[in-house]
Amino acid sequence: MFGRGARRSENSKYYEVLGVPKNSSQDELKKAYRKAAIKNHPDKGGDPEKFKELAHAYEVLSDPEKREIYDQYGEDALNEGMGGGGGGHSPFDIFESFFGGGFGGAFGGGGSFRGSRKKQGENAVHALRVSLEDLYNGTTKKLSLSRNILCPKCKGKGSKSGASGTCYGCQGTGMRVTTRQIAPGMIQQMQHVCPECRGSGEVISERDRCTQCKGKKITQEKKVLEVNVEKGMQHGQKIVFDGEADEAPDTITGDIIFILQQKDHSKFRRKSDDLYAEHNLSLTEALCGFQFVLTHLDGRLLLIKSSPGEVIKPDQYKAINDEGMPHYGRPFIKGRLYIHFNVEFPESGFLTPEKCRILESVLPPRPGKRASDMELNNCEETTLHDVNMEEEMRQKEQRRRQEAYDMDDDDEPNVHRMACNQQ
Repeated sequence: MFGRGARRSENSKYYEVLGVPKNSSQDELKKAYRKAAIKNHPDKGGDPEKFKELAHAYEVLSDPEKREIYDQYGEDALNEGMGGGGGGHSPFDIFESFFGGGFGGAFGGGGSFRGSRKKQGENAVHALRVSLEDLYNGTTKKLSLSRNILCPKCKGKGSKSGASGTCYGCQGTGMRVTTRQIAPGMIQQMQHVCPECRGSGEVISERDRCTQCKGKKITQEKKVLEVNVEKGMQHGQKIVFDGEADEAPDTITGDIIFILQQKDHSKFRRKSDDLYAEHNLSLTEALCGFQFVLTHLDGRLLLIKSSPGEVIKPDQYKAINDEGMPHYGRPFIKGRLYIHFNVEFPESGFLTPEKCRILESVLPPRPGKRASDMELNNCEETTLHDVNMEEEMRQKEQRRRQEAYDMDDDDEPNVHRMACNQQ
């Protein structure tokens, strides 16, 4: 039948597990499995290993082709891949498919145990660099990513038949424990991933491996995601694609998360929904009025000018309403645009004595009263020097540390002499 001579082996074990004779009908198999599976289900405090054996035995005997192979050649033939392999589906999947998902009433739980066995997959987190213009106007970025998906050919089973066997090296745990003697009477135990199944707890025969994924159960997929950056989004805000991370068997797929990273802007600085810009004015502009054009983040040209007769002081701020950042979720509402003015004074020597007299005639008068000639004759004349205060303070701190170090050196010989005198 299979093109080669298969040796016969023990073929009554599965019937004994279910507690039925070899000539049992399909209905008798179903009744036996139903009764024993409910009794041994882990949710009811049953033996998990016995529950697995029942599921495996029923999976084989309920399949006419597999049952025929088992009856003729035994379990070894199934493990070698004859007739599509020897099963290996999750016992909980078999239990649910047998009862049609309707076993929750019997346990009062609705199958919660099966759901809790799936582990949560890891999220894939990526930084997405965006410009301030992107956050102001909104944009869509297309990103190409590679991710693991369940093999579409074997649906994540890793085998042609959809079956796998328990790894004998680790007994299905995925981990192996080795011991070694490190001293007389002392033994060290070490746990490591099983090298035979690479931690999966199951093995697939070479003949039965899926030709697309080679038994790995997953393949790689290139996917293009369209990331919609909405108006007003903030630096550090997350954009989440639910269930789009790497897939894995018996795992709830995690999310792909993009974290916005705003790039520095050459002209604007953002704080919440407000924008800040710096502008330098000459002394003439600060006193006599100014006008300049500011290009906004959406390309509009804003005319910024002072009111007639207005004087701008150094370090002064002015605000323009509704020209800041859009509010996230309500982009028609915007913050304010603040302009910080720096007034640049002319260099020394710019004004001649004649210009000074002209300028003084139009500027507000000097504050306070002037000193009399007698008071001036009694004063000592001084000279002002230009200083860099940061450099000045740095040099003073350096001198203070040097003096403290020198004082420590001067004290050491005295301490030594005192110690010698005491001897």
